[in-house]
Amino acid sequence: MSEMNTDQNEALPDDWSQAMDEQQSSDSAAEGGGAESAQFQELQAESAVENGEVSLDAILDVPVIISMEIGRTKISIRNLLQLNQGSVVELDRLAGEPMDVLVNGTLIAQGEVVVVNDKFGVRLTDVISPADRVKRLQ
Repeated sequence: MSEMNTDQNEALPDDWSQAMDEQQSSDSAAEGGGAESAQFQELQAESAVENGEVSLDAILDVPVIISMEIGRTKISIRNLLQLNQGSVVELDRLAGEPMDVLVNGTLIAQGEVVVVNDKFGVRLTDVISPADRVKRLQ
């Protein structure tokens, strides 16, 4: 095993010296005026619009998180630690107000809670326009 390590250690300096020699020879060739300027083709902007419509194929399978928010509140850590089973936390919304529908934390719509096949759902009552969503991001 020690013979193998010795052989590897002796091979490393040879590899390094060979690499350094190659670099010096390429540097001296560049200094001698042997370098040529590179020629590149111009980039062509690929059209993202097909028949007047924006192509969304590249992002259609990107997963997003959709969540519904019925309200919010702020409480101190002292009060948070005192919560137990049966505690009531008052939210900033009135009963009957629409809940917010968020996609990746961005408000996109408001709606009302419905029950479909014993599961909760949301019926959208107001969808935020794309222009308004962009304004909210800024």
